[in-house]
Amino acid sequence: MARVATRPFLAAAVWARRMAAGARRRYRAHHLTPTASLTRPPHPYWRALGLITVTLLGAWLGLLIVGGAHTSVGPMEARMALRPSFTGGTKINVSPLGSLELRSHHAPLRLDVDVDELDQERASALVDRPDRIQGLEEEISSDVQQGTLGLALRSTGAVVGGSCALGLAVYRRPRRALAAGGLSLVLLLASGATAFATFNPKSVLEPRFSGLLASAPSVVGDARNIATEFDVYQKELARLVTNVAKLYDTASTLPAYEPDPSTTRVLHVSDIHLNPAAWKIIGSLVEQYEIDVIIDTGDTMDHGTKAENGFLDPIPDLGAPYVWVRGNHDSLTTQEAMKKLDAKAQADRKSHRDRDGDADADRDRDKGGSSGDDGPKNRVHVLDTGVPVNVAGLRLAGWGDPQFTPDRSVEAAGDPAEREDGRKLAGALRSQKAAGTPVDIAVAHNPVLAKQTDGLVPLALAGHTHNRSEEVLDRGTRLKIEGSTGGGGLRAVEGDEPQKVQASVLYLDRDTDRLQAWDEITLGGLGLSKAEVSRHLPKEIEPGSSPSPS
Repeated sequence: MARVATRPFLAAAVWARRMAAGARRRYRAHHLTPTASLTRPPHPYWRALGLITVTLLGAWLGLLIVGGAHTSVGPMEARMALRPSFTGGTKINVSPLGSLELRSHHAPLRLDVDVDELDQERASALVDRPDRIQGLEEEISSDVQQGTLGLALRSTGAVVGGSCALGLAVYRRPRRALAAGGLSLVLLLASGATAFATFNPKSVLEPRFSGLLASAPSVVGDARNIATEFDVYQKELARLVTNVAKLYDTASTLPAYEPDPSTTRVLHVSDIHLNPAAWKIIGSLVEQYEIDVIIDTGDTMDHGTKAENGFLDPIPDLGAPYVWVRGNHDSLTTQEAMKKLDAKAQADRKSHRDRDGDADADRDRDKGGSSGDDGPKNRVHVLDTGVPVNVAGLRLAGWGDPQFTPDRSVEAAGDPAEREDGRKLAGALRSQKAAGTPVDIAVAHNPVLAKQTDGLVPLALAGHTHNRSEEVLDRGTRLKIEGSTGGGGLRAVEGDEPQKVQASVLYLDRDTDRLQAWDEITLGGLGLSKAEVSRHLPKEIEPGSSPSPS
């Protein structure tokens, strides 16, 4: 009986347990299961990408917040900082004079150096007492090393601290924050190793100047010394610091360029296209860089009409002999006008000699800086059919463009015509070489024509493309193509941005007539005022070698 009486209680207990279990399952199904089923763990790749993003952003913020390190570099107080960059390198800001850029390394970090203050007394002492510069070399080298070490330690703390702080704010997990900090440290060390492996001491010899610094060729330095003193990095660094100190000391009066007497300076211009501003730019460069000869690789005109000939009148007054070759926008009428400019200059010179006597004529010849075939500074030489001329100690030969295409109504003959006349120029160069009077520079307008002289001259100059470029051809001839010195002329307003005004100063050894360095000068186009000067050296000139390669 007792057993029968307890059965309902047992059944109720079982039922209650089942009801509780069912309720519990329904509660969990309603409140927990949907969230768990809809939430999927992130893919490992996305988690890694998120960690990298947080690490890089935190490192960047750390560098911005902590800032750089202040250090003394010779007579200057400078602030050094690391900044993210795709190209690396070093940028030195010399306010308000401008900036200079050095291709010192290739890494995702750029070194920015801001010159904040100059010790005027020390700077004036250096200018007045050049003998003190000798001791400045070691001091500057030591200052840079100490400043770089301090910057490295400060930047390491900033990068790791910034990544950890941002990682903790995003993930709220100390382990993930430490992972971000560790990753940032690894990336920083890898960037430092890359910068060290790609460090280029030659970069201090090939700076790019902008602002007022671009107007001071003395900051760039002497071409011969720059080409030979590769093994004295500290000396060149001291030279830059000292020259900048000179600029500060002289304020508005920029230092004069002191040309090396063993260097011939050639100004390469091209594609002026009737831009009258080009003559003022060329005249300024001639005076500033003490140019010995100007070489114009054509397209001085736009349509080659007789009405345009008056545009050529300023050429004899530019201050240096002018060598010109016909472009595809220059007609034979243009070429005859060029020859008449030279004839008029010679007639004026003869009239001056007859009027003032032989003494004044001799003095005028001395001012020209050349003798014999080189002629005075107002000479205009037209190159065509490979006939050589001697100017400023150089032997030049060129060939006028076989095509005259002033507008789209004229069908161009294309590259075959250029190659054909290029072969003719090559034949003339071989004849000169066989006669024992080799040509130093071949001049043409179209690069296709100029390339046919490969192996026959050390240097060939061209234009036409409106894009500056340089290459060493298969047989050793260096081809330099200049941009538009007229900023494209009337074509400057056709694009979204105006074309830049470009010209180059070539430094050639006066004994061997071989290229030893060149400065690329770039000015802002129509409506712009930016100026840059960048120094370049031939890659075959190695440390300690002669600036005149064989």
